[in-house]
Amino acid sequence: MDILRFITAGSVDDGKSTLIGRLLYDSKSILQDQLEVLEKHSKNKNEDGVDLALLTDGLRAEREQGITIDVAYRYFSTPKRKFIIADAPGHVQYTRNMITGASNSELMVILIDARKGVIEQTRRHSIIASLLKLKKVAVAINKMDMVDYSEDVFETIRSDYSKIAEHLGLNEVAYFPISALKGDNIVSKSSRTDWYKGGSLLEYLEQVTLHEELNTGSRFQVQYVIRPQTEELHDYRGYAGQILSGQFKKGDKIHILPAGLATEIAKIEINGFERNEAFEGQPAVIHTIHDLDISRGDIFATEEQLPTVEKDLEVLLCWLDQKPLQPGNKYLLQQNSRLVKAVVKEVEYKINVNTLSREQIETGIKLNEIVKVTLRTAQPLVYDSFINNKTTGSAILVDETSNSTVAACIIQ
Repeated sequence: MDILRFITAGSVDDGKSTLIGRLLYDSKSILQDQLEVLEKHSKNKNEDGVDLALLTDGLRAEREQGITIDVAYRYFSTPKRKFIIADAPGHVQYTRNMITGASNSELMVILIDARKGVIEQTRRHSIIASLLKLKKVAVAINKMDMVDYSEDVFETIRSDYSKIAEHLGLNEVAYFPISALKGDNIVSKSSRTDWYKGGSLLEYLEQVTLHEELNTGSRFQVQYVIRPQTEELHDYRGYAGQILSGQFKKGDKIHILPAGLATEIAKIEINGFERNEAFEGQPAVIHTIHDLDISRGDIFATEEQLPTVEKDLEVLLCWLDQKPLQPGNKYLLQQNSRLVKAVVKEVEYKINVNTLSREQIETGIKLNEIVKVTLRTAQPLVYDSFINNKTTGSAILVDETSNSTVAACIIQ
């Protein structure tokens, strides 16, 4: 049985947490003791006497304010598929948390309040879906019970959003008229929207096919050099890390980057046992036939498709810090286990989340703005473009003094 990872996104009070609670509740994925706790703490009760949003709003501040602050992950399954759901914050100041959840998802469910229609946060989350190359988007037009289940309202919002989707290249979009509070079209079809001819949201999630494109090239990044230097393992030298993409086999000719050294794989170990090959996502220890100067953060790549090795790189940034970004600012750039110093060489333009157009920069870049910049790193960085390899095509910027993450990077 395969696993679908998806994220819910939307503005404040659009009903994301309630939607997830409804999926869990109606699919019988809530234990009896959880139901009892829900009934005890529920303030905004539905027809069943529980506040379903409390299933995901786990922090005390979230429950008190009725908002989502951090990304909450929930798991459930049906006879057809297993699901991992990320409930993302709707507040603008927590967009950075939303990006974290979206980067690990294969599909985005965007909620739109039927009373408000498409708003700025809808555009912002759609841009993030586009930047992170999420191929499929489900638009759940929620609170249809508040607009008398109007077909006209549904069609107007669908028309408005389709223009945004077309502009961003989101070609596979499905639309659902729902009420998370009442349960309409969440798990099963609702008789209150007899004009709607499609299936329920859960039916879509169970059946949607994800043609996940394979990342370009075979990549392995060193996280730790194992050199025991004991009597028993006197000559042992292994490089522990994860297969970021592709696969590696014993005997493969590889390049060690950024140094540009060439060697061959002598042995591959997984869980202490020798194996002939290792695949994407697996942790492994790789041994080479030559004793080379290899350290944490170095990339192993097969000869067929080598990555780019440069100090200057063009990236799209989603700025996540309260302090504005200025050209010339210095940061640490972290790409998986590689950490290098970087400077913002040039800020080219920012994306207007209302018009989706490119704009010139007049002042510093503010929180949650999306901009195109050129970075220069102190040492060469090994990378692929994000469109070809998400793992080696993404990174974060870290403030040197506070050690906080200030930007999410999509390498062009």
